[in-house]
Amino acid sequence: MAAAAGLGPKVTNVEHGTALGTKGDDPGEAATPGVDLYWLPLGAGGWFVRMNGLVWETCDAAIHRRRRHDLYHSALEVQAAGGRFVIEQTPVVDDHGDLRGVVAEGAVGARWAARLRIFRYEIRRWRDGAIPDRDEAVDSPRHLTDDPAVAERLLDLVPSVPTAVWGRDELHAGEMWNSNSIVAWLIVSAGLDATTVQLPARGRAPGWHAGIVVASRAHP
Repeated sequence: MAAAAGLGPKVTNVEHGTALGTKGDDPGEAATPGVDLYWLPLGAGGWFVRMNGLVWETCDAAIHRRRRHDLYHSALEVQAAGGRFVIEQTPVVDDHGDLRGVVAEGAVGARWAARLRIFRYEIRRWRDGAIPDRDEAVDSPRHLTDDPAVAERLLDLVPSVPTAVWGRDELHAGEMWNSNSIVAWLIVSAGLDATTVQLPARGRAPGWHAGIVVASRAHP
């Protein structure tokens, strides 16, 4: 893919729409270019992560004297001239990241721990890939844009995502860096307005603001 050529004008086009990359009734109909966002309940498909997230959110809500929210993880599906791509941060599951379109890795918790696979995450730009828990997504997809230039720009930016330590605030953005940070960083860096993206009712996406803050520094 060609390198991204600048940010261009900010595009604000966020709505709740149908999934991209699907064909209509006409088998010969081309897929519509654009970007969709999926809100996935934290721990969907796995009780361990869900339970840990519940404990963390309960403690954080008590510390900040606020009501507890449902936690969400985000992923993107992009339809462009080169095909349909899934963009997501996930744990490193094996040494065959090339089969999942992995373009970068980062450490979980501490950089020294990244020697062990269990303490690494991967960033996927997976052509014809799958979002494992897509069927459990809530109020999704959120259609962000149908501008083909923005879709291409976002895809080009994926290998450039900051690979800060997951769960830490290395970049001094005011909250921890995680999968939501990466998605928000890509949205802002591609020229979209991440602040208009709506969460499901009573939902919270830790790390989202960090991605906006870090991207805005480079692209004010």
